[in-house]
Amino acid sequence: MVNVVACALLAVQYLLGMTVNVFVVIPAQHPGAHAGDYFSGAASGLGWVISSGPGWAAAHAAFGLALVVAAIAAVVLARGHGRWTAGLPVAGLLAVIGAAFNGVSFVNYGQAFSSMIMAALWALALGCYVAGAVRAAIGITPVSCHQN
Repeated sequence: MVNVVACALLAVQYLLGMTVNVFVVIPAQHPGAHAGDYFSGAASGLGWVISSGPGWAAAHAAFGLALVVAAIAAVVLARGHGRWTAGLPVAGLLAVIGAAFNGVSFVNYGQAFSSMIMAALWALALGCYVAGAVRAAIGITPVSCHQN
C-alpha cells in the first residue's frame, strides 16, 4: 500500500513540477541565488521559495519536502521484508532526495540540466515504487533462510 501512495504522491509532484515549468519564472535575485556555499544557499533558496516564492513553485517545493518524509516512512515500513522489498524504497528515497537537491539547484542557479536531472530522478523514484507495488500485488515475499 505504501508504494501505491508513493506513486500517487509522485504523480501530484509531477503535475506541480510541470505547472512550475510552464507558468513560473524564478527571479534571478533571491535569497540563496548564486550562493558560493551550496548547502547554505540551498537552505536559503528553499526557505525563500516556500515562504516568499511564486505560489506554484512554493507548492512544488513544500510538497517535495513532504515527499521526502513519505519516502523515509516507506523505508521504515519496508525494513525486515527482504532485500528487494526493503531495497526498492531505499533507492526511491535516494532518488527523491537527489531530485530535491537538483530542484534547489535549479532555483538557485537557473541551470536547465538541474531540472532535467530532477525529472530523471523522479522517473527513477517512480520506477522503484511501481516495482514495489507490483511485487506486493503479485505476492512476492522474501525467502527465509530458516525454512524447515
